[in-house]
Amino acid sequence: MKLLICLCSYAGYGFLWIASFFPLTMMYWVTDILFLILYYGIRYRRGVVDMNLRNAFPEKSEEERKRIARRYYRHLCDTFAEFYKLWHISEAEIKRRCVMMNLDVPHHYFEQGRSVIVFAGHYGNWEMMYSYKLWEKGIELIPIYKPIHNKVFDRMTYLIRSRFGATPLAKADTLRVMLRNQKEGKICMTGFIGDQTPNKHSLNFWTTFLNQDTPVMEGTEKIARKLNQPVVYLNMRKVKRGYYYAEFYDLCSDPQNLEPGELTRMHTRMLEKFIRETPEYWLWSHRRWKHKRPAEQR
Repeated sequence: MKLLICLCSYAGYGFLWIASFFPLTMMYWVTDILFLILYYGIRYRRGVVDMNLRNAFPEKSEEERKRIARRYYRHLCDTFAEFYKLWHISEAEIKRRCVMMNLDVPHHYFEQGRSVIVFAGHYGNWEMMYSYKLWEKGIELIPIYKPIHNKVFDRMTYLIRSRFGATPLAKADTLRVMLRNQKEGKICMTGFIGDQTPNKHSLNFWTTFLNQDTPVMEGTEKIARKLNQPVVYLNMRKVKRGYYYAEFYDLCSDPQNLEPGELTRMHTRMLEKFIRETPEYWLWSHRRWKHKRPAEQR
């Protein structure tokens, strides 16, 4: 069985490697078919998406929520093509397709000799943020990620994410490496995805997010407060199919001056604002609300 899984993994690796050479317009032909299969055929997590939208937007009609769901599945399928295209896309094309906006926000801190923490959500196409090094070459970009159990696909994902000079860092090594970088005086941008679901042993912080009681991970805020690194927010705003504006927003220059929990609330509110503006670009098939707040924490 292990041999079969290994062979299938390498076959998938090879197929995606070849597919990534094709123009995005051709890859979108495949994702158009994939959308029909996921949405109308196997109905991939349709129940999860419908429930999440119903709870998040009780004020919208059923038809409005269905329209958001259809648009979401189309966008989700497109992000698959856009991610694997990063494997062989040219620097000129990725800079056309993902334009970095408000670069003065993080650059202001770099000029002060300070490293920056950047929050983002599963919104737009967050994978394109790894092209940031093409815009700010002198800064080390360290996106935090959770390794994939399948070693072949983990290696593939790492290669794609590091293609333009980023240095992906496994989640378990985050604090150790950030402390070392600060001690050595390295100027870095460390990227965190802030809307993941905490595991059942880390349900310590709750807030209201999209009309629902929601647990939020505190780890990033604790690191920001410990190192007192300024925090910015990155929104991946979709302009049209395959094109995004990566917009930086200043959140906090001195996290240690905030009350515990406030920074977590700030980036959660920022994400919610963008989701409410254009909801179809968030990851609605994620089981974000699978945990319920214990009675003693209410």
